[in-house]
Amino acid sequence: MKSLLETILQARRRDGDAVGGDDLGGGLVTERRTREQTKTKKPRLYKCILLNDDYTPMEFVVEILKQIFHKPHAEATRIMLHVHQNGMGVAGVYPYEIAETKIRTVEELARENQFPLKCVMEKE
Repeated sequence: MKSLLETILQARRRDGDAVGGDDLGGGLVTERRTREQTKTKKPRLYKCILLNDDYTPMEFVVEILKQIFHKPHAEATRIMLHVHQNGMGVAGVYPYEIAETKIRTVEELARENQFPLKCVMEKE
């Protein structure tokens, strides 16, 4: 009568399991170790786009670009003129949360000053 140990070893051989570091068939079982590598993905970027309207003064738009988007005066003026002539213009490109905060800030300041200035977000 077979012992319990012999029955287990036979079953493992039949299923291909290694016992004691080798496969009992004479070959050596090698253990593979894989190392997980995690790569951080760059965040997706979004454009903050100012929309032109007929009521918001150009000076207010320039100040918004300087204060909220940290543009130098010359660049803020150039962007404002682009918005005025083309109906819209990119104020800056940021990760989602930052773009969302800047848009909300622009619209709150416009509303406080009773201007209809709108700023929207678009995937880059």
